[in-house]
Amino acid sequence: MDRFHALTAFARVVETGSFARAAGRLGVSVSSVSRLVADLEAHLDARLLNRTTRRLSLTESGQAFFERCVQLLADLEEAEVAVTAASIVPRGTLRLTCSATFGARHLAPAIAAFAARYSQVHFDVELSDRVVDLVEEGFDLAVRVGATGSQNLVGRPIGTTRMVCCAAPSYLARHGEPHEPEDLARHVCLTYEYAPNRNVWTFRDGKGGERQVRIAGRIHANNGRFLEALAAEGAGIAREPDFIVGPDVRAGRLTPILCRFEPPPLNIYVVYPSRRHLSAKVRAFADFLVERFATEQWGLPAAGPAAGQRRKV
Repeated sequence: MDRFHALTAFARVVETGSFARAAGRLGVSVSSVSRLVADLEAHLDARLLNRTTRRLSLTESGQAFFERCVQLLADLEEAEVAVTAASIVPRGTLRLTCSATFGARHLAPAIAAFAARYSQVHFDVELSDRVVDLVEEGFDLAVRVGATGSQNLVGRPIGTTRMVCCAAPSYLARHGEPHEPEDLARHVCLTYEYAPNRNVWTFRDGKGGERQVRIAGRIHANNGRFLEALAAEGAGIAREPDFIVGPDVRAGRLTPILCRFEPPPLNIYVVYPSRRHLSAKVRAFADFLVERFATEQWGLPAAGPAAGQRRKV
């Protein structure tokens, strides 16, 4: 069995949902694709696909194998492209999107350094906290916190960030400091539009489990920096990434609270639609961000159960 061709055939069948469409994409006969997938299942001693006359579906083993298969094929293609692309000079306009605060504080210096190195690359940047559809809206890449946004996107980690609950000393003097997550029910919380569930905050208990708390407040906004500013003015309790609240915490304008219940850190990713036929400008900029942020320290010292570890964000 040609393992590479078998893996490729299996991946195309899953992606297209049909042996016939997979065969058309690969330029081979349907029988060849069917035989390759059957040989792969025999080699693995596991059924990967459920076949009926009307549709194909992945088995549990098939789903797990497909995810690894796609990554393996993508890594192989990336390695091949990297060898041939080493001599290609990045050029053209790079369209990217990023949250407003991270973009202004951390992406702007990175872009300036990259532009100085690659004079033929131009930038078209949209700073927005909303999750942009990269393909639909014509963006080359994005920088995102917490999740890549779609299983069809490639996400490369460039750092981590802590979600910090904090309030102004003036607010805590008036309302008292919450000592348990459930105490937030008696406080004014500042809610964020693009949170997965803006009225529920998740914390970690001392045993590694989760504690979800329903919160409420009078002010809701779609920008984290705006909520940070409100919190610094004593308007309520904010829960924001440490790359946003870090400067105010260090200056004493905000005080971290509920630190021992802090959830695990979130990854920050550079995200792009596909590894296939990746342009030199996208590849170069993604590699540049990974390298640059590997050593940059932009956050607060760790708190709670993870104390003693320095975060990258």
